[in-house]
Order: sequence, then C-alpha cells, then structure tokens
Amino acid sequence: MTSEKNDLLLDAIYKGLNQPTIDWQQTLSDIISYFDCTTGTIHFLDPSTSLLKLQAHKGIPEFLIPKLSLIPIGKGMAGIAAERLKPVEMCNLQTDNSGVARPSAKDTKVEGSIAIPMLLEGRLFGTLGIAKPVPYDFKEDEVSTLLKIGSEISKFVILP
Repeated sequence: MTSEKNDLLLDAIYKGLNQPTIDWQQTLSDIISYFDCTTGTIHFLDPSTSLLKLQAHKGIPEFLIPKLSLIPIGKGMAGIAAERLKPVEMCNLQTDNSGVARPSAKDTKVEGSIAIPMLLEGRLFGTLGIAKPVPYDFKEDEVSTLLKIGSEISKFVILP
C-alpha cells in the first residue's frame, strides 16, 4: 500500500471518530483496511460486569457471534489483552497451542492476529482485534499505531 493511501485511511479513521454519531462498523472496516486485514472486532468494557461487549465485527462467521458477544476478562485473546493491558499476538492462530485463543477462534479461519487493549490514561475501555488470513507477525510500528488508534477510540467510548 502506498504511503499516501495509508495516510488517507488513517485520516478516515480519525475523521470517523469525530462525527456526532460514530459508525463503529465503519470505523472497524477502516482499521481493517488500514492494516490489510480481513477480520476484526471492537469490544467495549462494561465495568459493572467486567465483560467485554461486542460493539462491531467484520469477517466473523455468523455462528461465532454469540460466543464473541460477551467476553470475560482473561478469556481468549481479547480477554487476555484486557487483563494484561498489553497486546496479545499470534503469528498463526490455526497452529497455536498456547491456549490463549479459545478453541472456537480457529473457526474464523484467520492466522496472523492481534488483540490490543484500548487504553486512555491507563484506564481500560475495551479491546480491538484484527487478523489476516495468512501467518503474520505484526511489526512494532503497526502495534504502536494500533495502540494509538485504540487510545483515540477510548476517548469516545461511553462506559455505563
């Protein structure tokens, strides 16, 4: 992807967040495009239940949506990223045996995947996860950009 196209996509992400009503589905689609991924989720934290609630998703098989709708802190990639307040990454989710990804995660057919905590001033607001259909290790600058996007999203998350 050209640097100019990359800049335009990043601008679209930030512009989308500065609308009176945020289209979270479009925001997620823009993030997925920016990182050349096919799949993604945004979960917001419900502090009253300590559950991550699905806000937007793309590329997730419909039969998996009920399993992704509410994620406990500490479970699966998103839950562990939220618990550790650090990114959780897998080069190939399909061959991973660490136990970090839930068994049903393999049904997504993705391989290179990452989940990051959405943090603002050290406070957890949710998680953002993206994935590619091929083995992939996210580069340090990609992880940094993803964390910045997560922090920006956090500014617009209204927690109950």
